[in-house]
Amino acid sequence: MSTTPPRSALHLAATLLTGSVALYIALVAFGNITDFGTNQQFVRHVLAMDTTFKDEDLMWRAVTSKGLQDAAYVAIIVWETVAALVLIFGTWLWFRRDDQRARRVSTYGLLMLMLLFGAGFIAIGGEWFAMWQSGDWNGLDAATRVFLFSGIVLIAIHLPLPQARAGDA
Repeated sequence: MSTTPPRSALHLAATLLTGSVALYIALVAFGNITDFGTNQQFVRHVLAMDTTFKDEDLMWRAVTSKGLQDAAYVAIIVWETVAALVLIFGTWLWFRRDDQRARRVSTYGLLMLMLLFGAGFIAIGGEWFAMWQSGDWNGLDAATRVFLFSGIVLIAIHLPLPQARAGDA
């Protein structure tokens, strides 16, 4: 007879949802590493503000140094990669039924993504660099999807998990 209690549907959901976000961001980081130039152009255009309305009251914010633009892009990739690794580890902890550590580690990874996509892309990119004004280089919809996906998973993993009853062992 097994001494491991059966998994609850909520535990399974926490495992699979954390794994889904981990897979997503791992693929994003992998894509940014293996196809460096595509999103490098995205970051360069957003920071340069060269496809916005070019309002002179905002254009002083533009970052036109390719070195600074590329440093920002590399920092984004590193952040995505670390978040992916944290979430992969969190998924493994959920799978191993180490719920307390899984919840904590998964929370760190999800918050990393919410900071990147919420503060980084939505607030800084969208508002500070006026990305919302660009018809060509506007990543607000994609950033909002990742922010919401991560936030929903964060809420789900913090729902109270059922405790094993004495007779379940």
